[in-house]
Amino acid sequence: MANKEKLFTEFTAPTTQEWLDKIQVDLKGADFQKRLVWRTNEGFNVQPFYRREDLANLKTPDALPGEFPFVRGNKKDSNAWYVRQNIAVNDPAEANKKALDILNKGIDSIGFRIPKALVSTENIEALLEGIYAECVDLNFRTCGCHALELAKIVDAYFTKKGYDKEKLSFTVGFDPIENMLTKGKDVTARLADGPKIVEVLKDYPKAHVMTVHTETLNNAGAYIVQELGYALAWGNEYLQQLIDAGVDVDLAARQMKFYMGVSENYFMEIAKFRAARLLWAQIVKQYEPKDDNSAKMTINATTSTYNQTLFDSYVNLLRSQTEAMSAALGGVHSMVVTPFDAPYEKATDFSERIARNQQLLIKEESHFDRIVDPSAGSYYIEHLTDALAQEAWKIFLKIEDEGGFLEAVKKGVVQDDINATNVKRHGDAAKRKEFLLGTNQFPNFTEKSEGKRAAVAPACGCDEEAPFKKLQTTRLAADFEDLRIHTEETKVPTAFMLTIGNLAMRQARAQFSCNFLACAGYKVIDNLGFKTVEEGVDAALEAKADIVVICSSDDEYAEYAIPAFKYLDGRAMFVVAGAPACMEDLKAAGIENFIHVKCNVLETLKEYNQKLGI
Repeated sequence: MANKEKLFTEFTAPTTQEWLDKIQVDLKGADFQKRLVWRTNEGFNVQPFYRREDLANLKTPDALPGEFPFVRGNKKDSNAWYVRQNIAVNDPAEANKKALDILNKGIDSIGFRIPKALVSTENIEALLEGIYAECVDLNFRTCGCHALELAKIVDAYFTKKGYDKEKLSFTVGFDPIENMLTKGKDVTARLADGPKIVEVLKDYPKAHVMTVHTETLNNAGAYIVQELGYALAWGNEYLQQLIDAGVDVDLAARQMKFYMGVSENYFMEIAKFRAARLLWAQIVKQYEPKDDNSAKMTINATTSTYNQTLFDSYVNLLRSQTEAMSAALGGVHSMVVTPFDAPYEKATDFSERIARNQQLLIKEESHFDRIVDPSAGSYYIEHLTDALAQEAWKIFLKIEDEGGFLEAVKKGVVQDDINATNVKRHGDAAKRKEFLLGTNQFPNFTEKSEGKRAAVAPACGCDEEAPFKKLQTTRLAADFEDLRIHTEETKVPTAFMLTIGNLAMRQARAQFSCNFLACAGYKVIDNLGFKTVEEGVDAALEAKADIVVICSSDDEYAEYAIPAFKYLDGRAMFVVAGAPACMEDLKAAGIENFIHVKCNVLETLKEYNQKLGI
């Protein structure tokens, strides 16, 4: 056989230093670290490029799919996951009818949320009528005080039906600690039910009982590394409790299941799931299981509600689609795509159908289920996996050193940490350091709320006492939405762009100002340009403008701003678009209002509302 000539052999591969030297030339003296190195919220730096040599000391590329420590996934032959949809059970017969319907529309995993009042043999039989449990991944959850009863009923039902226990994949979820985090209730006494539920379902090799709902942290604004670190500590708390109660290590680890959220950080989320499996396998290994497969981490991923928006809600489809892609490529066991209308209403048939199809699209048409861990070997994702693992491990060790996850929740350590992040992220959104497309950046100028209001989660009603701190779960867009709805319900002011002078600058600043002011629901009027400020002010007053925004270049503001302000003579609020060098001179002339990229958008708009009597 003739030798095959390799392409590009005449070219010498540049070294990393040569790349850096070239970049430094292109930067023209700018600081490489400040301009191109990304300092993540997760506590580590990301370089602008990676090469094979950056992976030399990493262990993750050496792993194989389906083998310990499972960084590359739990399976060897495919990347298939369960397409799941949750159903709130208010009437067992109606819930059953819905379940049978969606099972014919691509769903192969169903989550039933059952109120405590409906936990009975008759209701479970009605709920599962016509559902062949050996072919569907079933998930049941009720109030923690009835979880043991539910497990016994489910076991009796499966036994009565004569199902093969080896084939049944199901979960009877039990997670008292989540209730402590979300409602501040003391449910420590209920933790004793965990080993009992595990005992009831011990003969089902694919059953899960102890569930870790870190999607709750995700929806409270947690950064990825926080969710990951606390997931490990949370899971270890339950695992240790089961083993201390005499449960076999392999059984205890096998019955663990993690419910994790997925945020919009595409590559970081892929790496999160890889790092999660890696670290959980190492934790389980320390308990010396007989079978390495017991160290597999079973993950259900749910797309986030934290970044969903009430206004421009179809953008939520873009968010959840990339989130679903991250989860699929990250190798999850099952996935729920949150319907796009979740922030303001009970999901409709349309929104649920779209949510199902978002998964089916990437599964049936894009074939994300065919290739195991397709991101493996990517220098960037391997680096993210390792970096996330290191930072999350620090959180895990810190919690363990302080007495474990349960103790940290009792002390409010976890709640304080996540709540602080939530506050910071809301502050970043207010300053547009964190973008929400359609809300704090590029809003739909003409959209009205049309009666849409933020949905309120139903209360469980089990316990009254709330001695512990709670997570604050306010969506990132809520502050802007409240402001915009208030404006809409009170008075919608008109903001008029007085564009004059340099063409490029006036257009750019008019666009910036329109986006800025429309975040509060203001009506904005852009213009092609005026020859004089008097002409612009007259046009603004004719349009009954409440706000006149002068848009020009920094140099020309010294010429145009003060005459325009004086000619307007208080007949409308006057705003300068930008932060020109002559700002102090303009302020001395009485001009108070300036909008620019360093503004706190939310606070500025609240101030304008106050000045306008809104």
